[in-house]
Amino acid sequence: MKKHIIIIFAALIACSCSEWLERTPANKFAAETFFASESDLELYANGLINSALPGASDMALGSDRYTDFCGTRQSYDFFWGTFTAAQATNWNSSTWSFNRRVAYMIENMPRCKNNVSSEIYNHYEGVARFWRTWITLKRMKVFGDIYFIDKVIQPSDSLILYGPRQDREYIWHRMKEDLEFACENCLTSGQGINSAGRVYVNKYVALAFASHAFLFEGTYRKYHSVNPSTGKPWNGEYESANELLSLAEKYAKELIDTKAFSLNSDYRSLFVSATLPTDEVIWGCTYSSELSTNHGVTYKYCSTTSSLSYSPTKEYVRMFLKTDGKPAEEAVSVTKEFIGRDKRLAATVLSPGQTWKRLNGSNEELPPNWTWTCAGYEWIKWVQLEEEPMSADNKSYNSIPIIRYAEVLLNYAEAAAELGHMTQTIWDQTIGALRTRAGVASIYPGSAGYVADTWLRNYYTLDVKHPSTLTDIQLEIRRERATELTLEGQSRYDDLMRWCLGDLIERRYNHQGWRGIYITPEEAASGFTWAGKTYTVSSAKASNETNYKISGTANSNWSLSNGTYGYLIYNYKLVWDDMMYTHPIPLSALNVNPNLGQNEGWQWM
Repeated sequence: MKKHIIIIFAALIACSCSEWLERTPANKFAAETFFASESDLELYANGLINSALPGASDMALGSDRYTDFCGTRQSYDFFWGTFTAAQATNWNSSTWSFNRRVAYMIENMPRCKNNVSSEIYNHYEGVARFWRTWITLKRMKVFGDIYFIDKVIQPSDSLILYGPRQDREYIWHRMKEDLEFACENCLTSGQGINSAGRVYVNKYVALAFASHAFLFEGTYRKYHSVNPSTGKPWNGEYESANELLSLAEKYAKELIDTKAFSLNSDYRSLFVSATLPTDEVIWGCTYSSELSTNHGVTYKYCSTTSSLSYSPTKEYVRMFLKTDGKPAEEAVSVTKEFIGRDKRLAATVLSPGQTWKRLNGSNEELPPNWTWTCAGYEWIKWVQLEEEPMSADNKSYNSIPIIRYAEVLLNYAEAAAELGHMTQTIWDQTIGALRTRAGVASIYPGSAGYVADTWLRNYYTLDVKHPSTLTDIQLEIRRERATELTLEGQSRYDDLMRWCLGDLIERRYNHQGWRGIYITPEEAASGFTWAGKTYTVSSAKASNETNYKISGTANSNWSLSNGTYGYLIYNYKLVWDDMMYTHPIPLSALNVNPNLGQNEGWQWM
């Protein structure tokens, strides 16, 4: 990515609350002389991009690696059942320094009000308020109740420095004001505002993010009966769940109605191209081998030693429909289950016939490497197969979409469905359009030809905490979010959190672990062939590129669901408790300010 080389502030060092909050910006330009022109506003806004724009590690190696859809050789310690407030991090000076920088801009930019047009002024205020909401939501997803920092804190502000956290519903009321302002005032064009690099915050980015943010909190309030930070029912003082969902619906539709974006015909190109497909990518991060701005995503997914053997699970693969729009079968050999399926499956998970370019220049069929995966399936969503994947770290140059038009369509569909507004017209415009691109027949639930998926319903509702009240439309939208967005940042993780389905992380395949490929009785006896190699499961051989060592017991790393054949299970037990919808406030922060209070359930951990 073409990096902005001007850094507005030096990094803030760790220090006491009062010290870092009163600190003058490190490179010491005076506010009374700096915020004087449009170029000053642009310069400062570019500094915010430089600091906070999500990149490859955020989007392609995000929290989705630790969900029901991705097996790992070793999971995140948060799910081990031993996590405590003493281990918690990310509540210190650096956590809040970006909030301070945004507050500094908003507080000082009135100095240039007479030197720029109201249109330009309001655009940059909208940009700043976008960033304030972006970072606040990011922190709220972790800690729940936090602070809404709307000014540069001074030592006299003892309530903020040493007072309790603010209520989530109040914070969301303030975030709503920011998002509404950004959506109304950010521009769609101007000095680089809608460049091919898709790096700048503009009206389209604001609208898309607003649809995401309001959907997140609207469904969170709907499916969680209590504020997880307090364990108490929502107080209802500000916006209701339905009001937030209505805003998600409104802003998604507003962006759709601009007709500024469309679905790119080549789904896979969205994730492996050097240049961002600007027909669909609303906001992105550009990388370039020419400019030596590479990343290591391909290597992380295709490495025996560096990665954690990230693996798509059978539950993920099972989400993909057949091309006739009907559910797929369960117990199918991995060599056959890609036939007649949604095209996104083979664009995301390694399938027979997929080729790669070797270092010697030849194109060959890519064989599975079982040291790269713990469940038999391999991710290729972000993998650049144009060059041999195991080349080296920091060689990838594919640019990274942050927000895509496809997500806006999904946000619109889900908000409409949750509000009871879904129609055939909205379905065709959203879910139907995504399925058409994927080569899947779009069948409106309840219409002629629709086949309800019992497996899908059971997966989301077969638990006393999750009664079977979801409609087929809601279930199909959840399927579509899985097939379209998984492995993009923390899309799947966010979905589980807001739908109150965090327990799916623990109850993976009968609480055993991650379920992978299906091994038929014949394959268990003789193996199967892929790209000229024979793949086996054996109790005698050590685990290697073409063999998993199966001991026959559920206590080994790998076992087969039926003993001598069946689904490959990577046995790895995890723990879930509803207090985990928030992380604990770090003990180090509580020692400085006991009035922060601990999130519900973590007081004794």
